Order: sequence, then C-alpha cells, then structure tokens
Amino acid sequence: MSVADRGSFSNAPNQGSPSHPPGFRYGSPGGSPLLSPADSSSLTVNYLPTKFGAGLVSRKRHGKELLGMPKQGGGRDAFKANEPRMPGASEEDYDGTQGVWFGHNSKKPVLRWTRFKWIMFVANIFLTIYSMVALIFCLLTWFLVWDRANVVRVGNTEELIVSTIAASLGVVTSLVGWAGILLNNRGFLAWYTFLLWICFAFLVAPGYITYRKRTFNLEGKLNRQWSQSIGAAGRLSIQNQLECCGYFSPFVLATVSQTCYARSILPGCKGLYMRYERIILRRWFTIAFALVPLHLFVMTSALLCSNHVTYRFGKGMTPKAYRLDLSSMAVIMDSYADQLVERYGNDVASEIIAKSRSNLHLDALPDVPYDNRH
Repeated sequence: MSVADRGSFSNAPNQGSPSHPPGFRYGSPGGSPLLSPADSSSLTVNYLPTKFGAGLVSRKRHGKELLGMPKQGGGRDAFKANEPRMPGASEEDYDGTQGVWFGHNSKKPVLRWTRFKWIMFVANIFLTIYSMVALIFCLLTWFLVWDRANVVRVGNTEELIVSTIAASLGVVTSLVGWAGILLNNRGFLAWYTFLLWICFAFLVAPGYITYRKRTFNLEGKLNRQWSQSIGAAGRLSIQNQLECCGYFSPFVLATVSQTCYARSILPGCKGLYMRYERIILRRWFTIAFALVPLHLFVMTSALLCSNHVTYRFGKGMTPKAYRLDLSSMAVIMDSYADQLVERYGNDVASEIIAKSRSNLHLDALPDVPYDNRH
C-alpha cells in the first residue's frame, strides 16, 4: 500500500514508535477502520511474512489471471502444478455427508472423483465380490446344499467356522468402505483400513490351518478324528455321504445304520475319506492363499488413498479464522509499512511500498489513512 496514497508517515521515525492506523491497535477489537465492529481479521495476521510473493495475491485459473484477490485453490484443481490448497471464501468444510443425497443444493457442480477415490472404488469392488462369494459358499455348506457338504461340516468344522467369520467380516468391512467412499467420510475410511487388517488375519488363518492339516500327517489326524472327535453321529454322516461302512471295515469303529451292518459289502471309510480330504483341503488353502495378493492390494489402496478420497488432505479446509481475505491483507500490509518506516524511514518506506503495490497488484486493497502520530 502506497504511503503517499494513504498519507505521510512520521517525520521522525527513529524517535519513538512507528505510526499506526488511527484508532487501530493489535489486540483491540473493532479498532481497525478496515473492519466493521462485528468483523474480525484473519488470524493469519499473527504470522506476518518477511516479504510478499506474486503468487500470494494472484492466480491463474482456466487461462485467466485473477488479480487483487488472495490466492486460493482446492477443489478439482488441487493437484495441478503450483496449485494451492487454500479453499475459497464461500467453501464450507465437508466431512461426512457431501452431495445431493442429503438435501444439499443440487445446483452446485458435482465434484469429480479423484484417481485415489477410483482406486479405492475398484479395490472395494474386489473385496465385496470375493467376500460375498466366500460367504455364499460357506452358508451353502452349512445348509448342506452341496453334494457331500455334510462331510465338510463334520470333518472340517474348525476351518469352516473360521472361513465363515472371515467372509462375514469381509462383507461388513466392504460396507464400511462403501460408506466412506461414497460419502467422502474419512472416519469410516479409517475404520475400513483398520478392519482390513483383521480381515487379512482371518483370511490367512483357514489357509494355514488346511495347509498344515493336509501336509503334516493327515492320516494320523483323520485316525484320531474318527476314533475320538466326531462321535457316532459324525461317523454316521460320513458313512452315508461317502457310502462306506466303518473305518477299516464294518467291524472297526462303525455306526450301525440301514446300509452299514456286520454283513455289509460296503468298503471301509478310511481310504475314501482320506482321498476326499486331500482334495478339499488342497482346494481350500489354494483359494485362501490366492486371495492374499488381492487383499494386500485392497489394504495398500486403503492405506495410501483413504486420506485423498477428495482433493484435499484430511478435512482439507483451512479454518475460517485463518483464511486470508482482503481486509486481513490490508492489516498485514499496515504492519509491514510500520516495520519499513521504523527501519528505513519515510522516504525509503514509501518507495518500497509503492513498488510493492504495483508489482503485487494490491490496488484493490482498502486504504488505511495514516497520520503523523507516534
């Protein structure tokens, strides 16, 4: 701001304090002639820069240079080169519900999705698909829809329970992810990222259990299971499903039924049961471990992209108390002028400030008259 345009500074700059705008003292509300008594200047004035760059007060948007306004930004252009993150004066903080779904003004332009949001969207589609498919398979097994599903329910109860929990947790996590992605809610996305780690643990668990069971002494484990764990009802279910009788023969650990009795010609269940278990366990851990890279992709996407679901980091909005407007710029320039007067005197200060106004296009700033008071 030109000192010549606003009045003259003190003729004795080194004798006492520098001149100030009439009636204005920092810390005294309503003292500035720039601000109405009901307004307050931005808290940015408490962090005065040592100099002003041209980028502070001018910007280019769509090929047009906007002068005389604080540099702002954000929105769909926030990740362009040399683009600031400062929101516009009329922009409000949004974190939770955004858009026309909840009664917002439908005339506002629809926000474009960021590439981070698209990555999370695709990743969550994968999570939803394989979680839903796994849950459907588990439920169909529990309800005995598959052929020989009762063999799995009796002989692989532990693995089936863990797999059902993993699939259910994956579905719940995907729903939390959809809520965070579609509503731009970083609270939901934080829980989504955390739950993905728990899903990962439950995804690996059935794969590890089935791999260990099949690889290390499967025969001994099935012998112990048949003789001690599944009981008579479990043996009867496996006998009916595999069409066998007893473990080695109808005379060894057999449960009597209409098809299994002393003179039955059905073979023992050990060979059939072991071959079936080898097949089902191999498929089980293969599917579980095959999903690990895909789930790691989902986890990585959530970790890297959840804070960029919109074009602003975090909530992304500079607090209103710290937003720079024209009035606050005037206050900052006043303080800048006082410092120049105190250090260099009236003549040098007038020349520097006049040149600053010309270079920075600050003619739009309101003038604050100075007097000769010390």
